[in-house]
Amino acid sequence: MRDPYDVLGLAKSAGAAEIKSAFRKLAKKYHPDQSKEPRAKERFAEVGSAYEILGDEKKRKAFDRGEIDAEGKPRAPQFEGFGFGRQPGGGARGDFRNFDFGSGGFSAESGSIDPDILSELFGAGRTRARSQSTRGEDMSVSVTVPLATIAHGGSIRVALPTGKMLDVAVPAGIEEGKSIRLRGQGHAGHRGAPPGDVIVTIRYAPHPLFKVEGRDLRLDLPVTLYEAILGARVRAPTLSGDVEVSIAPGASGGRVLRLRGKGLPASADHPAGDLLATLRIVLPNEVDPELSALMRRLRDQKPYDPRSSMV
Repeated sequence: MRDPYDVLGLAKSAGAAEIKSAFRKLAKKYHPDQSKEPRAKERFAEVGSAYEILGDEKKRKAFDRGEIDAEGKPRAPQFEGFGFGRQPGGGARGDFRNFDFGSGGFSAESGSIDPDILSELFGAGRTRARSQSTRGEDMSVSVTVPLATIAHGGSIRVALPTGKMLDVAVPAGIEEGKSIRLRGQGHAGHRGAPPGDVIVTIRYAPHPLFKVEGRDLRLDLPVTLYEAILGARVRAPTLSGDVEVSIAPGASGGRVLRLRGKGLPASADHPAGDLLATLRIVLPNEVDPELSALMRRLRDQKPYDPRSSMV
């Protein structure tokens, strides 16, 4: 092992800031994941070993006094109690060769290299991930669910970004924007750690008849002119099937009928919503002469102004 001052290109009078700066520059230059320099792995290990000695104030002083060598090993038996003696199993505490360079990075279990420096140079995630097991990352997806499935519950197939397909159980009444967590279905863990989760966010699919307003549903309910004038019982659709609705005589277009509990079903946090049916008077597709004559008589004999309140 070469003299650590020579490895880092420093004079023995170099200060701590100079030592750290030299290490950063050379470690970045020779990092095996980034460097194209010949023998980069060996040079990277040598730079790290040198910094382990010079970057630690106690070890540097011990080296300068000749108490330890360039590998951090005691030069004489009397210095083994100094704190740099051999560990059980034969390795020296200061021996940088215990670092794992096979994966192109430092092993966090060895040496006194400041982890903040490695994080700055190569990214905190990379230095940590190579030295310890890391849980897999979570995966987030959004899925559009038909209102019929929201009303009754069911299963829907979800495509993950990885291409994998999953069947997700959707509870009845789940709110839009809520998430379902699928444990262990995310990205694989590192070094035997558990995988991450898949987080599925629920979105409501548009419906041809119903418009969602919170837990309520809105519906335009077409009625004939005679049903509005005379009153009637008509059938109206809901998410759970058709129901019969009573229309009072003389009902105006735009009147809203409230059907209690016929909106979205109850969820864990909210009661069931209502169905709000707005009456829309629809005339025949073809003009009826008798109806036209009747309307003219009504206009001439019993006129009224529905817009009087707007003046």
